[in-house]
Amino acid sequence: MKHPKAIVFDLDGTLIHSAPDLQAAANVMLAGMDRDTVDLPTIISFIGNGIEVLVERCLIATGDCDAVLLQCALDRYLKAYAADMTTLTRPYPGVVAALEAFGAAGIPLGICTNKPARPARKICNLMDLTRHFEVIEGAMPGQSKKPDPQSLLRCCDLLGVRPAETLYVGDSAVDYDTARNAGVRFRLYSEGYLNHPLPDLPAADRFSSWVAHGIGVS
Repeated sequence: MKHPKAIVFDLDGTLIHSAPDLQAAANVMLAGMDRDTVDLPTIISFIGNGIEVLVERCLIATGDCDAVLLQCALDRYLKAYAADMTTLTRPYPGVVAALEAFGAAGIPLGICTNKPARPARKICNLMDLTRHFEVIEGAMPGQSKKPDPQSLLRCCDLLGVRPAETLYVGDSAVDYDTARNAGVRFRLYSEGYLNHPLPDLPAADRFSSWVAHGIGVS
């Protein structure tokens, strides 16, 4: 396949640099529980497996963690993040121009993220990104998260394309494994939140800048 019939993107660390606002919400949560705060590199190392895992990792890093504490912390985190999710968050340079170029070329676009569906759609609305996407697939209660392939396969189905006709763009080992599990081609944005090396990914499937649509579609 030389040209994908559709492109699906991860959100945090791929299209948007959201870690500073994720850190801010985590620190509001931790301060409210009389715990030490965490720095930005620590939060970045916790991103990728969903909000529940991020919150659990914050608790483990700052003390103990059990089911009751985790639910309390998760409620605090979601409330803090919903109140202030775009103060520091921005699309990466070149992202908007790239999305506009793909749209002008008639390529349908989607988002597949482990971010909960409601915050994912809200932040896309607030940042004027929703207009570029036919599908925004976020995490839902009771549904498996990436690297389970089901959410990415749902995106393909909703976009009306086969997995083999689709390109998935992400920034993490979770995204890489998701694409592989779904039978979808993958491109890595290497300046996102990659926490584990991907030695099996060829250099041609990596890009470090969105400027001039560095993702490529060839």
